[in-house]
Amino acid sequence: MTGTPDTPGTPLRVGLVGYGLAGSVFHAPLIAATGGLALDTVVTSSPERQEQARAAFPDVRTLPTVDELFGRADELDLIVLASPNRTHVPLATAALKAGLPVVVDKPIAGTAAEARELAALADAQGLLLSVFQNRRWDNDFLTLRKLLADGELGEVWRFESRFERWRPQLKGGWRESGDPAEIGGLLYDLGSHVVDQALVLFGPVASVYAETDVRRPGARTDDDTFLALTHTGGVRSHLYVSAATAQLGPRFRVLGSSAGYVKYGLDPQEAALREGLRPGGADEPWGVEPHELWGRVGSGESPLTGGGRPEPTLPGDYPAYYAAVAAALRDGAPNPVTALEAAAALDVLEAARRSARDGSTVTL
Repeated sequence: MTGTPDTPGTPLRVGLVGYGLAGSVFHAPLIAATGGLALDTVVTSSPERQEQARAAFPDVRTLPTVDELFGRADELDLIVLASPNRTHVPLATAALKAGLPVVVDKPIAGTAAEARELAALADAQGLLLSVFQNRRWDNDFLTLRKLLADGELGEVWRFESRFERWRPQLKGGWRESGDPAEIGGLLYDLGSHVVDQALVLFGPVASVYAETDVRRPGARTDDDTFLALTHTGGVRSHLYVSAATAQLGPRFRVLGSSAGYVKYGLDPQEAALREGLRPGGADEPWGVEPHELWGRVGSGESPLTGGGRPEPTLPGDYPAYYAAVAAALRDGAPNPVTALEAAAALDVLEAARRSARDGSTVTL
């Protein structure tokens, strides 16, 4: 593998492309906090963001262009792409052809076909290609996986997942662009998370129905979207992503033959990272939420308590993703999120787009 240090104790050197929200809030802090990885270089054309990167990570070097980064390919061991969605495929292709393993922020591509082409290229090159689906390490998702593994809910009939926000004013930027080349909109943004979680929990999807709406004045791409998935195993997933929700619903409501699980609120890790807190620091234990935010498991008809018992929420663990990447590169451990898994989620997202356009249910 190009540039991988021969000395076992030498950290793997990481080049990070992009220092906007994804790069500065998620990737850079998590890379820096991971044993065996070293944040070596940040690429951003913005002088202001270069200064921010150096202030946060004094040992990092900054470069204004990706070409300069690839000119140093033999000095790096991993490329992380936290750049705009439209750049993911060309930059991942260039990195793999330069002999470098790659982590790509979600969505890896605009189409499942492109994702599978990248996966094939990575296989041909013998290189790791991983997708940053950090929400697999959300506290509520980890808790739900444990409940399912322990059989607490019985046979699951319906999975409801909401990633809703109240942001009536547009923020601007490529994520809200109506240009299809930008791969913006909530279907491909937050939808990448909720669909990936549904597939991890309940397996392949047989059919997709979706509604995508543009609610906010001046918006040019979907900001209020609903997906109904029928899994081949029989579970029905109802997924909501929205920036126009004035009253937020539960993050999860999972209904089974023995019990249900209801959980409100978002995992605290993103808020902590935005505040400048870091995993492994001297602050509060990472990813832990107060007991008053725990979900409930059981049954009941009380409109006040919802019935059931409080269920302790497991700590969220975003650091586990990059720890797994480091282990995959060092020791040949499994890729934490493969490009083919991301392609399966893109199959669903593409079907959802067709369903919303045609007003039909799409069979996969």
